[in-house]
Amino acid sequence: MLRCLVTGGAGFLGSHLCDRLLADGHEVLCIDDFSTGSRANIAHLEGHERFFVMEHDVTDRYFAPADRIYNLACPASPIHYQRDPIKTVVTNVEGTLNGLRLAERTGARFFQASTSEVYGDPDIHPQPESYTGNVNPIGPRACYDEGKRCGETLCFDFHRQAGVEVRVARIFNTYGPRMAIDDGRVVSNFIVQALRGEDLTVYGSGQQTRSFCYVDDLIDGFVALMEHPEESGPVNLGNPGEFTIRQLAELCIRFIGKGNQIVEKPMPADDPRQRKPDISMAMRQLGFEPTIDLEEGLKKTIAYFEQKLAQG
Repeated sequence: MLRCLVTGGAGFLGSHLCDRLLADGHEVLCIDDFSTGSRANIAHLEGHERFFVMEHDVTDRYFAPADRIYNLACPASPIHYQRDPIKTVVTNVEGTLNGLRLAERTGARFFQASTSEVYGDPDIHPQPESYTGNVNPIGPRACYDEGKRCGETLCFDFHRQAGVEVRVARIFNTYGPRMAIDDGRVVSNFIVQALRGEDLTVYGSGQQTRSFCYVDDLIDGFVALMEHPEESGPVNLGNPGEFTIRQLAELCIRFIGKGNQIVEKPMPADDPRQRKPDISMAMRQLGFEPTIDLEEGLKKTIAYFEQKLAQG
């Protein structure tokens, strides 16, 4: 049994990770300030003998004994991370720094949830880990993009200078149950709009592409990366299936079927035109390969939101 600390453990990804770690027989401490995480995401774990919750902002120092530290604490959707961009930068930098200091003190292995946003609006497609990105450092998305890039820098500086064992995952678009209704991510936006009988909003012509990974596949990748015995550079985790935003909207309309239409709005600043992971490193080193395709995953996610909306 490992003592696992999950910052952002009440969030979409964090709560699924807590489930997985408990199922694997570990002890889990969930740290969350509930600014974007939800108590409902972890309500089913209340009373579990190996699950503990600490309400805390990771930008303030904290201590807990740990063998594994998973650092997921940060707003991850544009609506949330642009609401208070200064706080987003501080969370990415100070939150990561405090987690790394704890790892140095306790000897824990440290997992950093980075993002495909470190590649910005990429000039190389698909994006391999060797690509250093095309990021606007002063744009409206920079608080998240550059904050995550700085978090990666801190990880590898702590590794080189202090000997901390680090694992860095660059996460591509992920979806599934427990996404927030109002988080502004494209999958949840389309599903909620379709279920409410509203038109689905695409930006530009909807020809920009994304790759969508179902949450269970991603969590498999998290655990495989954390428990891999060898140090490595950042590793892309995601599903390499590539779809246009318009194709995603059409799938949601087909599965939900309320006569919705697609409407176009102007493109937001710095919105990437293409996004697709090269996962050859993850496949080779971790044996990682997603198994849930977009149609199957969407049906599971739609069922979740139908229930959520019915509950009010």
